[in-house]
Amino acid sequence: MKSKKTALYILLIYIAMQLSSFLFLRPLVHFIQGRHPEMSKSELILTSQGWYIFISMGFALLISLILTSRDQTFWKIYKGSKASIPSSILWGITGFFMVFVGQSIGAMIEGSLGITQKSENTATLVSIADVAPITIIALVFIGPILEEFIFRRVIFGSLVQTTNFFIAAIVSSIVFALIHLDFKHIIIYAISGFIFAFLYHKTKRIMTSIIAHMMLNGFVTVFQLYQEPIRKFLEQYQ
Repeated sequence: MKSKKTALYILLIYIAMQLSSFLFLRPLVHFIQGRHPEMSKSELILTSQGWYIFISMGFALLISLILTSRDQTFWKIYKGSKASIPSSILWGITGFFMVFVGQSIGAMIEGSLGITQKSENTATLVSIADVAPITIIALVFIGPILEEFIFRRVIFGSLVQTTNFFIAAIVSSIVFALIHLDFKHIIIYAISGFIFAFLYHKTKRIMTSIIAHMMLNGFVTVFQLYQEPIRKFLEQYQ
């Protein structure tokens, strides 16, 4: 019962984080503008968004960690022994490549449906990170941990105890896809969410899906931010 309350509290914290921009983003814009009046309007907005993402995610993760540290039963959703730490790390690294392949298949499916545009969600976040580098910490480290807590432990972990892996994985992966508000690419996000759920289920350790998620976000962020230098570097060896 205590673990269910902890899961509910963490879910509510995540929802509050998502909605908090309505209250705190505008004051943050004014705060930054007062200290950097030389900023252009677009730079001010992107900088404010970057710091808001970092601060809001950071607070949400901190509170979630405090809650889970006080509930020893929160992570005990599986019977039997967990995978070893080395095995879990290896599965996390392998999982990154699994997600990469899965997203490639998803892109092919979307292409066959006439969906060829780049992810607007990714493009927006990369634009913010380009102006406010602090965002990279949130995207690559804080975000994946927080999202794995929510979508793999709270949603998938709660459902898998009363249904089965496939139902829990499908439902949690669809919710994971929808929350990104990039509906044209819902297939790609859903495939990623399903693989993350598999990694957690396989090893019984949340660190496995966190590792894969961090590696994916890190790869996408670095590639998008430095794709031109990367392209020029690769051209030198062609």
